[in-house]
Amino acid sequence: MILRARGKLLAGVIGITMAVAGAATAAVAQPGGQPAEAVAQQGGTGATAPPAAVEDFAYPDAARLLKDKGITLKRGDGHIVLSDCANANILVRTTHTNDDGNKYCFKSTGKKGYLSLEVPKVYSVDSEGPAFQATVTSEDGKKTVQVEKGGFQPVGTGDLSPGSSGKPAVLVELRVNGN
Repeated sequence: MILRARGKLLAGVIGITMAVAGAATAAVAQPGGQPAEAVAQQGGTGATAPPAAVEDFAYPDAARLLKDKGITLKRGDGHIVLSDCANANILVRTTHTNDDGNKYCFKSTGKKGYLSLEVPKVYSVDSEGPAFQATVTSEDGKKTVQVEKGGFQPVGTGDLSPGSSGKPAVLVELRVNGN
């Protein structure tokens, strides 16, 4: 009988100790000293959930690239990236002089890719790799050209074909579709 009483007493002491420790922990964990009732209504700890990670596909360092290179890289899927010309497989030739002469170099890293950008004064788009589509805008409107694997297409001031105005063009999109 004494053993039973000791067991119940010990269980009671352990229970009280645990309750006091739990209350002390909850009091310390209160952000800004919120009462325990407010914490319970918030879902326990009072901590807010981190914001959801949402990919906006914006090109990294776009502001720096605009300042350094004079082109705007807007959005893409990461499979067409600005590259050094030694490793590039898409060349955009312009009448604007930059560090790489008169061209901007891109690398397609997959069978499919997309990049929205603004490269002014474009006169030719060249493939040293995959076939791709290039969309340009000018005073004449919007035009999409197909560039075959290893080929090139004149655009803007470089387009001297009959019916073309030869007006300056801005490259606004590159798209690789799996060829």
